[in-house]
Amino acid sequence: MASLLKKITAPNGGVFTGKGTNTYLIGKDEITVVDPGPNIPEHIENIINHGNGRIKQILVTHTHTDHSPAALPLSKELEIPMYGRLVDGKSDWEDETFKPHKILNHGDIIESQEYSIEVIHTPGHASNHLCFYLKKQKCLLTGDHIMDGSTVVIAPPDGNMRDYLNSLQLLKQYDIDCFAPGHGNFMDNPNKTIDSITRHRLAREAKVLRNIKNHGSQKIDDLLKHVYSDVNEVLFPIAKMSLLAHLEKLIEDRVVVFENEIYSLS
Repeated sequence: MASLLKKITAPNGGVFTGKGTNTYLIGKDEITVVDPGPNIPEHIENIINHGNGRIKQILVTHTHTDHSPAALPLSKELEIPMYGRLVDGKSDWEDETFKPHKILNHGDIIESQEYSIEVIHTPGHASNHLCFYLKKQKCLLTGDHIMDGSTVVIAPPDGNMRDYLNSLQLLKQYDIDCFAPGHGNFMDNPNKTIDSITRHRLAREAKVLRNIKNHGSQKIDDLLKHVYSDVNEVLFPIAKMSLLAHLEKLIEDRVVVFENEIYSLS
């Protein structure tokens, strides 16, 4: 695995990105770059140096600004194509410079003499989110669908909690031994990780319902204090995005109603 998959972490550490966005180089002689990351010249130069003239194409898991802006300058510099998807609607974090030479669809296969990559469409964190499955190595490049060390932000309108939960279950159909996440370290025990994330999300959803039942109808900022009482208030602006995604799912489920900026049980 180590000889086929190389990780380079971009120097863009922060609240959303942890130590930075992971860029992956797949292969030795016909290299595919996955998620070239932010448009930081030193990072792009690092990718090119590690590619040593053998980079053939660029894949992008999704077009948030910490994952894809380096794709265009890298594509132009090396005269290679970039592949991915566009969002269905609008996203506040969208990289508008990314214009794929080819749109990738669920089930597409990208092959070389060294490896085979299957495209898995995993909407939730973003409507255009893709995971890339290295079939022989049983390794899944997860982008931001699954991250090491933190939960994923689901930010409406492009983020969708129901899609996210369904996409997690979809991954159980694949024979995966490890995750290569967009942030953090390689992860073992994929099914255990999927189950843990799912339990966490459903427990948070149950906490939303429990708090409306116990404290009555509330605005989202009041709910935030109760539902995310275990989270540092510094992170409340981030948590609020995922809370909104939970509430939108509960409204679709017809167990919560929203009227005059107030959330109530139906």
